[in-house]
Amino acid sequence: MRESDKVQSSATGKSKLRESYQEAGLTIKKLADKTNVSEDTIKRLLGTKDCPNGVERWSVTNIAKALGIEPTDIVDPKDWNAENKLPPEFESLIAEKIKTFCGRQFVFKAFQDFIKENPHGYFTIIGDAGMGKSSIVAKYVSEHKSPCYFNIIVERRNRPELFLKSMRRQLIDRYQLPNSEDADLPTLLTKVAGKLTLGERLVIAVDALDEVEQEAGENLLHLPTTLPDRVYFLLTRRPYNLGKKRLSVSPGVLVKELDLRDNKYVTFNQDDIKEYIRFALNADYDYKYGLKDWIQNRSISEKNFVEQVANKSENNFMYLRYVLPAIANGDYNDLSLKQLPDGLQEYYQNHWVRMGMEAKPGQLMEMVLYILLEIGTPIPCEMIAGIAEVDECEVAQVLEDEWVEYLKKQNVDGEICYTIYHASFLDFLKAKREMDSKRNIFKEVNQRIAEYLEQGMA
Repeated sequence: MRESDKVQSSATGKSKLRESYQEAGLTIKKLADKTNVSEDTIKRLLGTKDCPNGVERWSVTNIAKALGIEPTDIVDPKDWNAENKLPPEFESLIAEKIKTFCGRQFVFKAFQDFIKENPHGYFTIIGDAGMGKSSIVAKYVSEHKSPCYFNIIVERRNRPELFLKSMRRQLIDRYQLPNSEDADLPTLLTKVAGKLTLGERLVIAVDALDEVEQEAGENLLHLPTTLPDRVYFLLTRRPYNLGKKRLSVSPGVLVKELDLRDNKYVTFNQDDIKEYIRFALNADYDYKYGLKDWIQNRSISEKNFVEQVANKSENNFMYLRYVLPAIANGDYNDLSLKQLPDGLQEYYQNHWVRMGMEAKPGQLMEMVLYILLEIGTPIPCEMIAGIAEVDECEVAQVLEDEWVEYLKKQNVDGEICYTIYHASFLDFLKAKREMDSKRNIFKEVNQRIAEYLEQGMA
């Protein structure tokens, strides 16, 4: 959008503007003089003067900068970023991640403080699988329409060349960068920095650096060692050792990490987890009735349910994503609150046992999961059936009925394909593979995969 385009303040924006200029000890007149905008413009943004057509974007930018706030604190982010569309390849992922998003305001505040206090830099959110890192990025991108990239190992969308290709397209489209089709990332960022208007910043959000597949040596995704002013990266990754950090920067480039596991964030994490559970109990129409029935049948108070499930979750949102629907759907009708699994890995093991995987090892359900693990890319039901040497209908039943919540279904070149949904379940299956020395199921699966591929090449 052009700086001359018109925007209007939101209801919360009016309050934020009034609160901010009063806290700064300014009057409307002093604010107008300080920002080179008219008093009438400020009154229109405050809602004390009619504003049928809105005010120019540049005036909002000037006012926000003078008060140390963001333009999106005054204007609804959806209106401010109207032309900055989300990358189509990530739209469904972002929508799914933010559907039941709760809390995490302490993370957003820390990042906003980082931006305000530093001319440029890298801000990294660190946390275990299931702690909501991807959802935090999705929420930020959804609200600010920032350029973004989600590394997804199970879709093989985790290579530097794919990241650069996506960034080129997003930045060229957004900032109209001529002759940039072959530009590297530092060149693109320099060009964008030259186009940023007063008070404008570029934030690029990149999720799951730990899932990047790249030869050793340079920074992951070849992230630049230097950054132009007003250019920032919001990154996420799982915990790492120093040898795997792979983010070297030049002196003067600010790098900050927020580790969600840090003791100082325990209370914030617990509060957000409880907010998520309360949302499921009171606002999620898919599950709230089943959850309420379950706790009422056991004479449990909602407060006690929230406290106990929060403790069992070990501050892991992925645990809640699986356990709360399972409770609502009656999967745990034979269990008490105390008997619910403790933590995400115990949940996976508990479900594994309840599905009969330990009692009947080597059954089709297990083989399907192991095929998906070993192939590692989205594959159709027909291919899984061919490898397993069973009827396609039997595989379809396993995919759609038995393991549907653990799998991601997507359209690839007009064909429905399947992959493992989340890295935490991938870790669980890999651990099963390491303990498979006695049953040799993985050896059998790999042999069948090799035979299937050989037949296809014949």
